[in-house]
Amino acid sequence: MPARRSRPRRASARALARASRAEAAWREFAASFTRIGMVPPAEPGLVAVEAAEGTAVLLLEPRQALTFTGKCRLRCLYGAVRLLGFAVASHHPGLPVFSPATHCALSLEALPGARPPAAALRQLRAAARAAMRSHRVRRPARVKVMARFSPDCAVVLLEHLDTPVTRFLLSHPPLSRFFEPQKKEESNFTPEHAVLASVGIVKCSSDRGLQVSESMCLALEELIQACCAEDEGVPVVLVCGPKNTGKSTFNRYLINLLLNRLPVVEYMECDIGQTEFTPPGCVSLSSVTEPVLGPPFTHQQMPSKMVYYGQTSCEQDTERYLDVVKYVFSYYKKEVPLIINTMGWVKGEGLLLLIDIIRLLSPSHIVQMDMCDWKVMPPLTSEHIHFSAGLHTKGKQQPKCKQLGVGSVESWKCPEGEDVSAPQHKLLYVHPEFPRAGVAGEVRVHSSILRDMSILGYLGHLQSPDIGAVLPLHSLVPYQVPFNAVALRVIHTDVAPSNIMYAVNASWVGLCCIPEEVRCQSEGPVLLTQTPICDCLGFGIVRGVDMEKKLYHILTPVPPANLRLVNCLLLGNIAIPNCVLVGQQGIEGEIPYVTSDYNYSIMGSGKLRKKQHLKRRFECDYP
Repeated sequence: MPARRSRPRRASARALARASRAEAAWREFAASFTRIGMVPPAEPGLVAVEAAEGTAVLLLEPRQALTFTGKCRLRCLYGAVRLLGFAVASHHPGLPVFSPATHCALSLEALPGARPPAAALRQLRAAARAAMRSHRVRRPARVKVMARFSPDCAVVLLEHLDTPVTRFLLSHPPLSRFFEPQKKEESNFTPEHAVLASVGIVKCSSDRGLQVSESMCLALEELIQACCAEDEGVPVVLVCGPKNTGKSTFNRYLINLLLNRLPVVEYMECDIGQTEFTPPGCVSLSSVTEPVLGPPFTHQQMPSKMVYYGQTSCEQDTERYLDVVKYVFSYYKKEVPLIINTMGWVKGEGLLLLIDIIRLLSPSHIVQMDMCDWKVMPPLTSEHIHFSAGLHTKGKQQPKCKQLGVGSVESWKCPEGEDVSAPQHKLLYVHPEFPRAGVAGEVRVHSSILRDMSILGYLGHLQSPDIGAVLPLHSLVPYQVPFNAVALRVIHTDVAPSNIMYAVNASWVGLCCIPEEVRCQSEGPVLLTQTPICDCLGFGIVRGVDMEKKLYHILTPVPPANLRLVNCLLLGNIAIPNCVLVGQQGIEGEIPYVTSDYNYSIMGSGKLRKKQHLKRRFECDYP
């Protein structure tokens, strides 16, 4: 994929002011606590002291937890703490932590350690004091922390966090208050709360944190034991269940628990509507080596294998979806445990498709998340998978014996001589207990908003790593790609060749690599007649199409070394977030690609709809 790129232009002063607005809001919120006059006494066991500007030291006693929203960088100076299952000790580097109000709040818990002998107390105090001194914690803060120090406590350094991704995300007006505190969260504020707010986090009720049910705890214990054992093969864990039952949170928690014991965990994403490590519309296989401490938009990364399906639902073409899943799964080397995430479509044909996926992937463990009444889907036992028909596969004929029912799974027997050989898996039930679990309409944020945020998180990698102003996308100079250097295909619908460039312009495209060499006698474009199942190396925005010079203008964070392998552009049904088009900064007059003078009666046309449900949610949380 031949490409040329020049240096980006300098951002405007308006963008620089917006970049610092979030930090100023946090400082004002923290300063408002000191203006209250009378403050309640400090919470027992909770010590939070300002260590420096934008930095705080937190002391937690054993088993004490802090549930919070916001973002910060966390470093454990003494002892150990647990965050979403991951144990953070003093040897770990600083970890970026993201806990927005749109997701389950994170809880930081001090882990108890073996109580040392009294003779070692002096050495432990000296080690804690030296750790704080090495990170330039001011002497008054060290004195206050050491006054409450005990050998089995944990001392944590919290730092204000500002990344290119969060700066880019917050630069869009609909999301500008995304990480700001919700003042209704706590009625009583202490000086410790003010210190935490100056860093970027706000203490909230423990009810906002992860609610680990007894069934979830038992399932996690069994999975950890199976994944760490070396004599029973490498486990393949498939997680399934209806929408809004906590599958994504369960997966993150399980990944973090495994990373406490293993250097790497494989993760396969089969939910094309709510992806974890990639923009939406993808089936991917990722090697996870770092803890997952935030929503998907905070950890967009390049998987080891990825295919762009091009839609957020596979109902229109389930056969191609299964082919994509099979292609991606074929690259799993079965050397480390694999966690497979599936779609929340488990009714009707969705359940039949899930049965096909289970037959295709042959997991060793299935985690089925559902309510206790089993109204949505039946228990996916080995017998049920063996005998039930899928959407594209047939089940074995059930022998003439007692019918299989939910209450008779354990007592079911087959006549002697019947061959019931089938892949066996261990079924683990997890019943979520958080409020309104299993009710799809009760999600905190609409799924389309979460998809937009994943795309924005991906585009955030276009920003400079240096802390500064946000560069608007239209200020970046795109790559120039000749028409005849890449093939082109629209995945989700048929487009006449004469209209293909209208469809491609200002679109989100997958940058892919097909095995065949792209050849064109003319200047292009090169159009494919069928959608290939091929590797996707990343994504980009077609910022413009130069019909005279026969060039695509593409913005993408994909490294140049990988761009040289790209020879195919796939256009799917994934749209650029509206806020990117509507909120272009520094534009005078009519905004490119946005118009109000349009005939909406034309078939296929439509207005850009504002996400009012997100706006209403945040408006109700702020005065």
